[in-house]
Amino acid sequence: MNNKVVLLSANTFGKGNEELGETLLETFFTLLKQREEIPKAVFCMNSGVLSLTSQSLVSLQLQDLAAKGTDVFACKTCVDYYDVEDKIVVGEISSMAHFIELASQYEVITIN
Repeated sequence: MNNKVVLLSANTFGKGNEELGETLLETFFTLLKQREEIPKAVFCMNSGVLSLTSQSLVSLQLQDLAAKGTDVFACKTCVDYYDVEDKIVVGEISSMAHFIELASQYEVITIN
């Protein structure tokens, strides 16, 4: 898994009930952080950047992944759109160009 990048393009997992989708996303990252091999990076864009704020339980799992060595990034354009720069509790703000660079080096797994 350490040769993969997770692209998180939404703050929920799947379409349907939003509360269920956030629970599923939290479960996904909870299980992922327990694995021996963790992803190289998680790149959040669109509403995925909301998962990096304290309002999202997913942020706790992402903090644990970051502590284990996974790089966590937020799309600058998306952070600005959702006006959450001062609410992000994990990761760093990055650019689409940086995501393209990651995608050219690692396999991308998209969560939407």
